Amino acid sequence: MIHQFSRTELLLGKEGMERLYKSRVAVFGIGGVGGHCVDALARSGIGEFDLIDNDEVTLTNLNRQLVADHETIGRSKILVMKERILAINPEAKVNIHSCFFLPENADQFPFNQYDYVVDAVDTVSAKIELILKSQAAAVPVISSMGAGNKLDPTAFEVADIYQTSVCPLAKVMRRELKKRGVKQLKVVYSKEEPVKPKFYEDNDTVDAETKGTTNRLAPGSIAFVPSVVGLILAGEVIKDLAGVSVNKRN
Repeated sequence: MIHQFSRTELLLGKEGMERLYKSRVAVFGIGGVGGHCVDALARSGIGEFDLIDNDEVTLTNLNRQLVADHETIGRSKILVMKERILAINPEAKVNIHSCFFLPENADQFPFNQYDYVVDAVDTVSAKIELILKSQAAAVPVISSMGAGNKLDPTAFEVADIYQTSVCPLAKVMRRELKKRGVKQLKVVYSKEEPVKPKFYEDNDTVDAETKGTTNRLAPGSIAFVPSVVGLILAGEVIKDLAGVSVNKRN
């Protein structure tokens, strides 16, 4: 019988699709990377989502974020994303958490109920706590390294954190995770050297719209990099949950 996931089922099989239907995936950070990841997960048949973010859509999100258009500016990203998931798959269950994940509120999240965790947050302290909580609960986790100030989407790859190089964020994460006894972590990262942002000469343009959540200047971004990272993350989640492997070229 034909259904909306029939073409996916041809690749993953009925048993693989059933695993996806029964899976609960938590995505922390619904921005350029996280939004595209969630969309791909929804289109692949994931049955339940937890979306964690406290941002609203802003003007500068329009260049790369799936939830952003002129009609959604000012709206909650997780609410827009929930509507999108349900428009794709009305049978999906979507739990929303309107907050930023922090070490201080980490105990509020039911990690032992998740089947997979996607780390698409920006801050190092949040990433570390997210990884520690996931691994303590024996939940698979995949983490996005730096996607800002990058122009080459083909340079991203999947690796263990201790096999990464070049990426400044990955360097910090290697050091901090090693201190905490974390032995391994699947990540998506790029060996591309970060592009130096061409800051505006007019200081008046450096306002809230060009700053990150830590009140520092946000990195440069472009449509075709965060989207690729999000899709790579989703691909790893789907393959792991469905129990399929890919024949890689030599």
